[in-house]
Amino acid sequence: MLLVLTDEHKEHLAFLLEVDSAVVGEFGRIALEFLKKGSNSKIYEGAARKLNVAVETVQHGVEGIMYLLTESSKLMISEVDFQDSVLVLGFPEELNKLLLQLYLDNQKEIRNILSELGPNLPHYHNLEWRLDVQLASRALRQQIKPAVTFKLHLEQNGEESANVLQTDPATLLHLIQQLEQALGEMKTTHCRRVVRNIK
Repeated sequence: MLLVLTDEHKEHLAFLLEVDSAVVGEFGRIALEFLKKGSNSKIYEGAARKLNVAVETVQHGVEGIMYLLTESSKLMISEVDFQDSVLVLGFPEELNKLLLQLYLDNQKEIRNILSELGPNLPHYHNLEWRLDVQLASRALRQQIKPAVTFKLHLEQNGEESANVLQTDPATLLHLIQQLEQALGEMKTTHCRRVVRNIK
C-alpha cells in the first residue's frame, strides 16, 4: 500500500532538499519528541536561527516528517512501499535512504505512542437481561405486552458503570439481524483488507 501525499505535504517536505542529512536526522528526532511531549516553539526558533530561515519553514519541515512517519507506521507500510511513496517527492537517493532508516528505526515506538494517544472508550464487562410480559391490566383483561430489559455493565479505566436499556422483542430482533449482517460483511475481502490496514 502506497502513502498518498498531498501537494501541501510535498511542499513542506521540499525544504529537506535545502539542508544536509544531519539536519534531516535532527528534524526526525524533533518530530519524535513532538509526538511524545507535544510541540515546543523554542526548538523551532533555535533551529530557524541556525539555518537562517523562517520559523514556519522549520515547523512545516518537522511536521512533514512527523506526518510521513506516523501515517506510514499507522498503515504499517512495507519497506518497498515506503520507498515508492517517497519517490514522488523527487529526493536524492541518500535522503530517501535516510527517511527510510528513520521510519524503520522508529516504527514500533511510533505505533506505541499512537496507541496511547487513542481514545480510551468504555468496553463490555457483563450483561444481565430479563423478559417481562404484561398479560392484563385494569383497562384490558387480555393483552400481551412483552418487554426485554438489559443491564449493560461497562468498564473504563478500571471503573465500572451500568446502563439500563429496555426494548420490545421486535426491535431486539431487528437489532440482532443488523448485527448479524454487519458480522457477515466483516467476512468480505474488502472489509478484511481494511481491517488489516488499520492494524
